[in-house]
Amino acid sequence: VWARAVGRIAGMRLDVRGTPPQPPFLLVSNHLGYFDIVALSSAVDCTYVARGDLARWPVIGAMCRAADIIFTDRSRRRDIVPTSEQIAKALASGDGVVLFAEGTSTDGSAVAPFKPSLLEPAVTEGRPVHYASLGYRTEPGEAPARTAVCWWGDMAFPGHLWGLLGLRGFDATVAFGGAPIGETDRKLLAVRLHDAVEGQFTPIE
Repeated sequence: VWARAVGRIAGMRLDVRGTPPQPPFLLVSNHLGYFDIVALSSAVDCTYVARGDLARWPVIGAMCRAADIIFTDRSRRRDIVPTSEQIAKALASGDGVVLFAEGTSTDGSAVAPFKPSLLEPAVTEGRPVHYASLGYRTEPGEAPARTAVCWWGDMAFPGHLWGLLGLRGFDATVAFGGAPIGETDRKLLAVRLHDAVEGQFTPIE
C-alpha cells in the first residue's frame, strides 16, 4: 500500500510482466536506485537486503524501515554470516526476500556481475532462486531515465529526488522471470542468475 501510494505521488506508471513469485522466496534483481524498492514493493510482497547506512538516510531510511529491510555491510566479511542467517530466518518465516545481487546501483547501461556471498542460504536449503529485471523510461523531452530516475555513483540524493518529483511522470517496468534457478554452488548460481536477468534486461536510456 505504501509503495503504491509513493509511486502515485511520484507519477510512476508501473508495468508488471510475468508472474510474481509467492512467498516465501528469494529473488534477485538488477539495481538502478532507491525507487527500485517502490517499484518492486508495488508488484510483490517482499522485504529487502540493503546496505546498512541507508537506515539513517532521510526519506530513504523511512522507506527502508517500512519495507522491514535486512541491513548489511558487504565490505565487512564478518557481516556475511549474520546477514545470511537473517535471510534464512525471513524465508523460514514465510517472507519474500529481494537481493540486489550487483551489490550497488548502476546507471542501467548493463547488468553488473552478481556477488554470490548472500546466495548461500538458497544453496544450503536447496531453494531455487527467482529473478526479475527492472527498467525505467521518462517521457520525450524530459531528462533521460539513466540520470533522472536511476541513482548511482556520487549523485546527491536531495537534488536527485527533487528532479525526479519534477518529472511529468515516468514508466517503471518489473519483469519477473520464468522458472526459478537452483544450483549447489553459489558462484555458479550467481552466474546463471546474472545471465537470466541480463537476458531479459533492456538498457536504460
